[in-house]
Amino acid sequence: MRERTDSPGLGSGLSSLASGVLTAASMLVVAGVAAAVGVVIAREFGRTDETDGLLAAYGVFIVIAIGAQAIRIAVLPDLARAWDEGRLAGELAGFALALTAIAVPLVLVAGLASSWLASLLTGDGAGIAHDTAAETLRWVVPAACAHLFAGLVASGLAALDDYAIAAFGYAAGSSAGLALIVWRVEPDGIIAVAWGMTLNGTIALLVPLVGLVVRAARARMPRGAVRPTGSPLRARFSTFLVGAALPLALQLLYVVCLPFASRQGTGAATSFVYAYLGASALVTITGGSLGLVTSVPLFRSGITAESTARHIVAASWVSLALVGAACGVFALAGGDVIESVLGGAYGGEVGAELGRLIVLLAPWILASVAISLAFPLAFVTGRTRGLPWIGLGALVFQVPLAWVGA
Repeated sequence: MRERTDSPGLGSGLSSLASGVLTAASMLVVAGVAAAVGVVIAREFGRTDETDGLLAAYGVFIVIAIGAQAIRIAVLPDLARAWDEGRLAGELAGFALALTAIAVPLVLVAGLASSWLASLLTGDGAGIAHDTAAETLRWVVPAACAHLFAGLVASGLAALDDYAIAAFGYAAGSSAGLALIVWRVEPDGIIAVAWGMTLNGTIALLVPLVGLVVRAARARMPRGAVRPTGSPLRARFSTFLVGAALPLALQLLYVVCLPFASRQGTGAATSFVYAYLGASALVTITGGSLGLVTSVPLFRSGITAESTARHIVAASWVSLALVGAACGVFALAGGDVIESVLGGAYGGEVGAELGRLIVLLAPWILASVAISLAFPLAFVTGRTRGLPWIGLGALVFQVPLAWVGA
């Protein structure tokens, strides 16, 4: 007899708008904390070889974390279907097993080949930037892998229409990570940033995991329900590949540029990373939050060409209004704004250049917002076959483009 893994009525009944506001608020906190960490780094260390190394390693964290967010979206329809069929725990266990097979090699490579990775990212086989990147990688890659599992657990809760626990976990993790960084950055130096990121990932995983376990205990879920069920491991890897290919390609466009930016001199990579982080924050707060929380409701209510068009048009206006306003500020007064936030090391031409970089990233921002809004719908409709090829094509085109631009 089929056992339901959760009790009826567990769904919170939140509307898509309320869920979107809640998720956007959490993402706003996360983005705000990330910005605060950037301010701490800028004011404590300026633009140096140390910051170049740290932020080069941070690029690897970003790629894995974006993959985690993409996988979080990709598995939502499967988990929602599993909940409706009474086998959510087994489906979650199956996806967790597949993620473990990905995370373990990543952590091992970061631990055993951090020096080689640092050379690749910084374009240098020795020096302060290389050493900082190598040490940072040993912390931030496990932290990013924690986000892989945090995204999966958050999707399990989303299948129950519960967005609050995961939103709190992400916000609490970011806040605790910032507190640790502020506390330890003075005595321990720039590596405290990596420690804070690790604490962030740990809390972001533990909070929703505890919430999911508590709900299972209240529902008196049998232990046998946690056995992996459903699709074989190969099919789950395929889900991850299809789900993460395009978002990862968008982020790898940035990683491809890092070694070229590093060759422009001390501090150039730091400025480039700050510009990218500002652009990414705009994408996450706008298109990312709306795209994420509408996936399950659209799956359950059915989707038509008309509803898809209405959804994308309405969400685009909200997102693009905020993006346009932000880019306008950086175009007109970017240098002054950046200097007031990041400190004297980013004054004058350095701040003005950073503002121009953000404006120049406007096409990337617009494309990323559009993808964030439409991306979940590809999984709702099952039209995902071409996504990896689109991502691969963009990445192949970017390599010679970055080479010529450098």
